[in-house]
Parts: sequence; structure tokens; C-alpha cells
Amino acid sequence: MKKEQVQAITKMEEDFAQWYTDIVKKAELVDYSSVKGCMILRPYGYALWENIQKVMDEKLKETGHENVYMPMFIPESLLQKEKDHVEGFAPEVAWVTHGGDEELAERLCIRPTSETLFCEHFSKIVQSYNDLPKLYNQWCSVVRWEKTTRPFLRTTEFLWQEGHTIHETAEESQQETINILNIYASFCEEYLAIPVIKGQKTEKEKFAGAKATYTIESLMHDGKALQTGTSHNFGTNFTEAFDIKFLDRNGKWQYAHQTSWGVSTRMIGGLIMVHSDNNGLVLPPKIAPTQVMIVPIAQHKEGVLEKATELQTRIQKVARVKMDASNKTPGWKFNEYEMKGIPIRLEVGPKDIEKNQVVLVRRDTKEKEFVAINELEERITKLLEDIQQSLFEKAKALREEKTYTAITFEEMKQVAAEKQGFIKAMWCGSLACEEKLKEEIGVTSRCMPFEKEELAKQCVCCEKDAKHMVYWGKAY
Repeated sequence: MKKEQVQAITKMEEDFAQWYTDIVKKAELVDYSSVKGCMILRPYGYALWENIQKVMDEKLKETGHENVYMPMFIPESLLQKEKDHVEGFAPEVAWVTHGGDEELAERLCIRPTSETLFCEHFSKIVQSYNDLPKLYNQWCSVVRWEKTTRPFLRTTEFLWQEGHTIHETAEESQQETINILNIYASFCEEYLAIPVIKGQKTEKEKFAGAKATYTIESLMHDGKALQTGTSHNFGTNFTEAFDIKFLDRNGKWQYAHQTSWGVSTRMIGGLIMVHSDNNGLVLPPKIAPTQVMIVPIAQHKEGVLEKATELQTRIQKVARVKMDASNKTPGWKFNEYEMKGIPIRLEVGPKDIEKNQVVLVRRDTKEKEFVAINELEERITKLLEDIQQSLFEKAKALREEKTYTAITFEEMKQVAAEKQGFIKAMWCGSLACEEKLKEEIGVTSRCMPFEKEELAKQCVCCEKDAKHMVYWGKAY
């Protein structure tokens, strides 16, 4: 039975894209819908998003942010107000042209993002410095008409949170932008066990309409990069377009300063590609919907189900726990919960009850141990902590192993052709060099990291004076 189950997943070494698709389907995270590019989030997949949402929502509220909800439709005239913004999103916009049988007087865009709606609202409610700051967040779905889609990573409709804030000074908006990026980074590392690189996007890669975009970049198991979250400082670009002014402390009219930021269900895609293996999903305990699965052995025998139920009641005080008392074989259950990435499997049968013990099996390493029942809560707590930390350290070690350095153009070309991972290289800051690296080597700038390094004096592309060290790579 186990052999059959394992064979059902394509090995990541053979076809990483198919391996990923096999996992999201067989772990019952998603199903495909009849709408091209749209996915059905099944209960297990949605439970992952709920856990992400719960933690992130608490972190945002702790820092003074409030949840709001904006319409999903944006009038075309409103979208057109910020030139760079509309040009950046135009190819992905879905339009509503009819209401019932009647053609609309003005087309409505289904939101690809909500900056323009928030700007319209801010222009109505902000008059004085006393009205600032406004720290808003929205949990919703957005629509971007993608040509190529893949569950969680890039879908036509996806779930996310989008924050929109407005401030009195440039310093406040910059601080907000970086504070949010730090929240995203700590969440990824502490809860998803995904190490990230924090930095600024280049002018070419920044958000349409932003003054500056900051990002957290993570590395997947196949060596490709994933932009896991972004935070944008708009300065006054949008507030000038939407005439969002306030009377300052000296009685003069000023344009407000604005930010926006977001993370999405793309995080779940990252989670899969960083931690999972050829046997299925591997989930960090802090975000796993079920942390412990109890599998009764020989459950038809007297006392086994009673003991398993008793253990479930005890464990639920320290972990999210479920029990599978179905009539399926233990072998089927082992394979099923390995596929679903549940961090700890607990086995208990007649012999274990006699010895006053249980068997604990950890998903990440497959290690098995016997634990005395009276030490169970303490051991499970410690084991969950160990798994969480171990997954982070393993992912960090892989990132370091797959991070390379290039000094010359030829060296970078060779590394990109032969290796998969981040490439650290110096850059002069010119768009021409950035585009040449993309066209001739196939890499894009991922970020200019906050942690500065000087690998050489010259740009990797043109050999003129370098201004920045940049992480380059192939990305999802």
C-alpha cells in the first residue's frame, strides 16, 4: 500500500512542477474549478489560510491597524487617475460591461488591487492632521487575468490581505513601510519556518505607482526565488493624483503620505515548495491545521479506542489533535497523514497500553520513539518545537548551499546555466544592465538587501562603478 501511495507522487528531481501539482491535489489542498485559472480551496487548504490569517490579523491589530472592506468593483475613470498604476495593471484587468441585459454606462474593473478605492475614500475623510494616520487593512480576494496559472502561486482569483495607510509625514510613511516588512519577515521565519531576505526592489521591479517597493524573498527547493510579501511607500504619488490634502499643524495644506502592502495565498505555495518531500506535504507545526494525528492500532480490541479518546482529550490542551477511528487500515492511515504533512503521528495499540506508552513518529525525519503516557504532553510540546526549528534550519541551510557569487558577466552566465539558486552580484544601477542580465542570462533582480555587501568595485554586467549588491535569480 505504501509503495503505491509514494509512486503516486512524481519525484521532485524528475519534474518539480508535476511534483508540486501532485502534492496540492493529493494532500487535498485544492481542486480545479470550471473557471480557467481559478482554484477551489478545499477544507484542508483553507484551514492553512485561516491559520495564516489569524496570526497575521492579530499582529496587524497589535500595531494599530483596523480591518475594513471595500467594493470589489472599480469604475474605469477611478482606475485611470494614477497613470503608472493603471499601465502596470492594464494587461491583467477583468472588466464588467453589462448589468443583466443592459450595457453599463461605464465599465467596472474587478479589483486587481484596491489603491484607487482607498484613495477615493481617504480624500473624503481626511481634512486635518488630526485625522491622521489612517491604518487600514482588508482581507479579500482580487482578480488578475493571468496567462499561466498554478495553484497558490499564480491564479486568476486569489485571497490576500492588503494594507492601505495614510500619514502626516514622509518619515512616518517610510517607517510604516519598513515596520510592515519586518512583520512579514518575522511571520515567515517564525511561523512558516521559511528564511527570507529583506530588501528593496529596483526601479524596474517596483510596484506600479510606488515611490519605493520593499520585499521579502525566499528560495524554493528547486532553487527558484519566490517574492513572498511586499510593502510599498507611495510617497505622495497617489495623494496628488486623488487630491488627498490635509491642514497641517501650521494651518497649511499638504498632500498626505501613503503606503500599501500585502501577502497572499502564495505563502502556501512557498510553504509547500520549501518543506515538502517526495512522500507529500511537510507542514511546520505552528501553521499545521492538525499537529498530532492519533491512529489507534487494533482498535477493535477492548480498551484501545477508549485509551485513544482519553489521550486526545489530554493532548488537546497542548496541541491541535485529531483521531482517525475509521475502519481503514493503519497502513492507509500512515500514508494518508504522511501525505498531508501532519507533524506528529501518535500510534497506540494493546501492547502500548500494557506498557503504558505510545509511539510518536515525526513527519519531517520519520523518526519513531516510544514515550511514557505520563510524559506525553511535555514530550509533544518539545517535539513540536524541535520540528518547527529543524524545518527552519534545514531551509536556511539549503538557501545558503544554493546561494552563489558572481564577479564577472561570464561567471554569472555560467553559474545561471549550471546552478539553480540566488546569485549575488554587484550592479551599477542602470536599467540597461538589468535588462541585459534578464535577456542574456535569464535572471531578474530579486532585491537590493538591507544587509550591504561589497563583492567587487565593478558592475557584473558593464564593469562600471557598482552602486548596489543585488540578489538575482529565476523566479515564480
